Amino acid sequence: MKVSGEKSFDAPRPVVWEVLNDPSRMANLMPGIESFEIADERHWSARVKVPLGLGAIPISFSFEKVEEREPEYARLSAKGKGVGAIVSMDTQFHLGEADGGTAMKWEADVSIAGPVGAMGQRVLQPIVNQQVGNVLTALEKQVHEAAGGAPGGAEQGISPASRRRTRTSPQGRRTRRTTTADRHTSGSIAFHTRHTFATTLNIGGRAR
Repeated sequence: MKVSGEKSFDAPRPVVWEVLNDPSRMANLMPGIESFEIADERHWSARVKVPLGLGAIPISFSFEKVEEREPEYARLSAKGKGVGAIVSMDTQFHLGEADGGTAMKWEADVSIAGPVGAMGQRVLQPIVNQQVGNVLTALEKQVHEAAGGAPGGAEQGISPASRRRTRTSPQGRRTRRTTTADRHTSGSIAFHTRHTFATTLNIGGRAR
């Protein structure tokens, strides 16, 4: 299943790029997230509850940033496993300057195997559309806060040198596993990972 779309932001391109590539902000973009852990600047994982009809199934995702050209392009690969579902997803976005703001074009190729995949696109498409809307609403809020200087990823204390692992509980509390390098690292520079994923879906997206 392939989907794509466009979205405009009333914020400079570097700001939008930062939000889409800051893992601490990314955790806030993913609907149904239960936990989120950063391994390094190119790899992270998340456990997400995906709504399916009358219930929801937990799926564990692993993400890898496979390509980027700052501040205009990024590509993310994600693989997920859950009861009755194996998910493979490839997403990418393009950022361009437009009238003092930013224009984003995104696309995603999603493959679902197992009993859930057997439900077919007719059943799964409305679920994807709903998730798209949730992601875009959260993304617009994050970009607005970043453009206005509100607290965000950089203020959370995640730096490139620390390789700090962050876990978000269902109640929204954050815990971190700190290595020896963390104890000798000062400052808080938000490092870039991929967004996309969650990140690059548009409420007005169109399925191909």
